[in-house]
Amino acid sequence: MSQASVRSDGLQIAKERPAAAVKWIYAFGDGKADGGATDRDILGGKGANLAEMASSGLPVPPGFTITTEIGRAFHENGGVLPDEIKQAVVLALGKLEKQTGKKFGSTEKPLLISVRSGARTSMPGMMDTILNLGMNTDTADALGRQTGNDWFALDTLRRFTAMYGTVVQGVDHSAYEEVHENLLEKYELGDLQDLSAEEMRELIAAYKAAMLEDYDVEFHQDPYEQLWSAIIAVIESWNSPRARVYRAAHNISDEWGTAVTIQAMVFGNSGETSGTGVAFTRDPSTGEDTLFGEFIPNAQGEDIVAGFTTPRSITKAARKALDQAKLSLEELLPEVFKGLQALAHRVERHFGDMQDIEFTIEDGHLWLLQTRDGKRSATASIRIAVEMAKAKVISRKTALLRVDPASLDQLLHPGIDPKARRPVIGRGLPAAPGAATGQIVFTAHDAVEASETGQRVILVRPETNPDDIHGMHASEGVLTSRGGMTSHAAVVARGMGKPCVTGAGQIRIDVQAGEMSASGQTFKPGDLITIDGNTGEVMAGSLPMVQPRLSRDFAELMEWADAERRMQVRTNADLPEDAMVADSFGAEGIGLCRTEHMFQEYEERLFAMRQLIMAKDAGERSAALNELLPMQREDFVKLFLAMPGKPVTIRLLDPPLSEFLPHRASEQREVAEKLGITLDQLQERLTQLSDLNPVLGNRGARVAITYPEIADMQVRAIFEAAVLAGDKTGLPVVPEIMVPLIAYNNELRHIRQRIDRIASKIIEEKGKPFDYLVGCIIEVPRAAIRADFIAEVADFFSFGTNDLTQTALGLSRDDASVVMSKYIREGVVAMDPFINLDVEGVGELIRIAAEKGRRVNPELSLSISGEHGGDPVSIQFCQELGMQYVSCSPYRVPVAKLAAAQAAIRIGSAPAA
Repeated sequence: MSQASVRSDGLQIAKERPAAAVKWIYAFGDGKADGGATDRDILGGKGANLAEMASSGLPVPPGFTITTEIGRAFHENGGVLPDEIKQAVVLALGKLEKQTGKKFGSTEKPLLISVRSGARTSMPGMMDTILNLGMNTDTADALGRQTGNDWFALDTLRRFTAMYGTVVQGVDHSAYEEVHENLLEKYELGDLQDLSAEEMRELIAAYKAAMLEDYDVEFHQDPYEQLWSAIIAVIESWNSPRARVYRAAHNISDEWGTAVTIQAMVFGNSGETSGTGVAFTRDPSTGEDTLFGEFIPNAQGEDIVAGFTTPRSITKAARKALDQAKLSLEELLPEVFKGLQALAHRVERHFGDMQDIEFTIEDGHLWLLQTRDGKRSATASIRIAVEMAKAKVISRKTALLRVDPASLDQLLHPGIDPKARRPVIGRGLPAAPGAATGQIVFTAHDAVEASETGQRVILVRPETNPDDIHGMHASEGVLTSRGGMTSHAAVVARGMGKPCVTGAGQIRIDVQAGEMSASGQTFKPGDLITIDGNTGEVMAGSLPMVQPRLSRDFAELMEWADAERRMQVRTNADLPEDAMVADSFGAEGIGLCRTEHMFQEYEERLFAMRQLIMAKDAGERSAALNELLPMQREDFVKLFLAMPGKPVTIRLLDPPLSEFLPHRASEQREVAEKLGITLDQLQERLTQLSDLNPVLGNRGARVAITYPEIADMQVRAIFEAAVLAGDKTGLPVVPEIMVPLIAYNNELRHIRQRIDRIASKIIEEKGKPFDYLVGCIIEVPRAAIRADFIAEVADFFSFGTNDLTQTALGLSRDDASVVMSKYIREGVVAMDPFINLDVEGVGELIRIAAEKGRRVNPELSLSISGEHGGDPVSIQFCQELGMQYVSCSPYRVPVAKLAAAQAAIRIGSAPAA
């Protein structure tokens, strides 16, 4: 039976831990640690890195980490810290006291501690930290006597009072700011560091008075009361609104929880040879191999992020580049700077990545408080990965895994000059990357007219629909007040490579009045605005742009990715210029050509299609088809020539025919006049064709069966174009015809029979045999579960994950943003299934279809061609399923190639380097 003692916190503490007890505490310091870098799940990133640093002999203040299980235990215990955890903490504190020669709560040599959060994945600034814990009036007196520096002791008490009051006691930090601003004004001083010791005492008293008067709370004098309250505050900060939003945005699980790290304080505010700072082992903007960061003399870590004091540069070169008057760390404390340089190099080599280091200088002695993988720009990420691989610090595979595929989007589009002032008037969702400046237009017609006269325009609408495609193409970018990341505007803009901001709810757009209202300002057609599709910001006026420049490092990384990946990457391209952009990025063919966009893009094609739809008899239909055939043939020839020798998959007409007729009253009269019909006739035909729910209406294969002459015309145009393109290039052209929205195997059988008959006729007419493939898009659950029967007729399956997600969830993509954003905030789902494939649900349908289809047809080719084709999470699933290729918008080809390489590396199916 173990002996026991009673501590000042009132707990009865066992001197020996029972053998079967849960291990709550992992200590570190003095060159030793209980854990290490592999223990991130239980120690969090901060705790694991501190343990690794300590065991590597780096100068880390000693401490201990309470595991990530503390949150679960706390909530299961009714929001009260279990005594078992309290006992473990008190025992660990006792060991820390022996290590430091100080005592927690002592009035002689007081031990002060920091209490910090730490999730598995870095969440900078999202959770709470408390410094100088254990400070009260008595320990402040003791610290002053011990150091002979009353000002330092009082400054430390002042800092703790404000931080503890804000984090634990619910006092708004502005209350403290108001108090110290008043005091500085009273004594005509510019900075808190200018206060005398007596004035500091006056400030602390004023802090406490404000807490009592405005918030009815008293400062906690008891160190153990402070400790338990601080631990609880850190635990609860895991579920703060800002932390939940951050996790949702970065796909971090709510289930992980945070560890709590308790560490002995070291003091950067103890004099002129002390200070605090943050250093990156390389420049996080460019990736240059040079120390980068800031520091503040005679300060603590909170001062760096608080913004009350302007930090100084670490290096002399940076100080000169920024034209700063105050000396850098390199100049002020040269020996400390040399030590920081050496430690930075050592830490980077040890962790094998650029590090973000927090450091404190206490009376000339350098301490490292923590390190983590540094956040960096896409440019820096690539440069750092490539340089480290070349230096043999990491392998090429590791280098590929280090670069976030999604970040490559930043490199492929123009961006706003980072030095420019940003007069933000509203914010929405960053729906398509890049930035653009232009004059406001409110209709697609106005966009086209303006662009034809050389004007740059931004199409501004509450939302877009297929009628707006020609206007979107004519615009520099698109802004909508409604819609989400997968709305029509977002999807089409991404495919076009144009910046887009959607769901900017703060902005009021009145198309009829021709006005946009934002931040108290009214904007009219012709007014200049700038949109940033990387941040979702909308700004007044024209901002300077920087053009993308792809480095040699980028090209080299892509070469490494090509060597590792197993899946092909094709592109979604409807126009030759789209195909050429994708080809420049290394696309291996076209995986999806949406032929409806060919009609909607060009006025003469759209007019001919409308003539066909409004035809009164077979003669008029035949005339319209004869006009459309050479147009379509020319379109397909250009596509085949843009991708010589590469596969091109062409989807037959997918949308309902009503989509080609104007829906806005302002356009209907104009179109009726051009067609030579009455407005009533146009509206009557529109009523006949309209579906209650177009997503589930007469579209896809149904159009090909109910209006077979349209599909026949398209098929003939495809085959004739294949022969012509083959003659021009001397390379075989094997067109792949894709039939959309198949639900029954007999639908595909019926349509294939017509395709085969047309092929036979053209081979006979031209006297030239050619090969072709016929497949379908799996977009409805019935097709997935009956895929074995459909595979009897199909040469390939392409999974249209946009529609398959809609039909599987019974939720329209255009309505999903409101629902899914709420679901993510409430923890109902972790990710938006229209952005990241719903692997458990929609993915299971794909898995079923793949297995059934291959069982009947082992040669069946599989791919996805929806927006998920450029999503790294979805590409990982495609690799696991053994798909032949993914297809994505042109500007996402590099993203998909890198993601495919990463997927191959992760599942170990890539060839040896």
